[in-house]
Amino acid sequence: MPDFKKTIVEQLKDGAKVLTATAKLAPEMDRAAAALLHSLLNGGKVLSFGNGGSSCDAQNFADELTGRYRRNRPPLPALALTTNQGDLTSIANDFGFEFVFERPLRAHGRPGDVAVAISTSGKSKNVLKAAAAAREMGLTVIGLTGRGGGKLKALCDHCVCVPSDSTARIQEAHITVIQIWCGILEDELFPNAPLAHG
Repeated sequence: MPDFKKTIVEQLKDGAKVLTATAKLAPEMDRAAAALLHSLLNGGKVLSFGNGGSSCDAQNFADELTGRYRRNRPPLPALALTTNQGDLTSIANDFGFEFVFERPLRAHGRPGDVAVAISTSGKSKNVLKAAAAAREMGLTVIGLTGRGGGKLKALCDHCVCVPSDSTARIQEAHITVIQIWCGILEDELFPNAPLAHG
């Protein structure tokens, strides 16, 4: 039976190194958290989107807000634009895959909402189209990316660009950032709500 301990330890250490480097982005993460809080306090909602693993991160963000993160509290308005198979397949078929996030964003987004665009490369055409539409419509755009930010960085009001070229490490950092934001939002909006778990 092969021994994977060395690989496991190396991967964990590499992940920890990237998270430590990402901590230097705390000021930008803080500004993004403030934008999310401002939107939710003023009746806005969070619209998140991305492809593949980033799609799962977008869904997790919406789940934690509409369900709960750590506190038993009222739901928060959030929608992952990656979950409706009918929308995704019909838009991809009728208009092209690059429009699968832009059209739902135009349907559901309103000025004052926040669009959370997730792309490890910052180059995904469908994410870029939706981010550009969000800017045009008066939404605040928060980007989660890596590899220098790609074209997405220029479309964002706030961009957390994980300092790594590894998709795995970037995605690990993204989910950590998302969970930090969820905790901040719950603590600020519902400080007296009881903790559901540790």
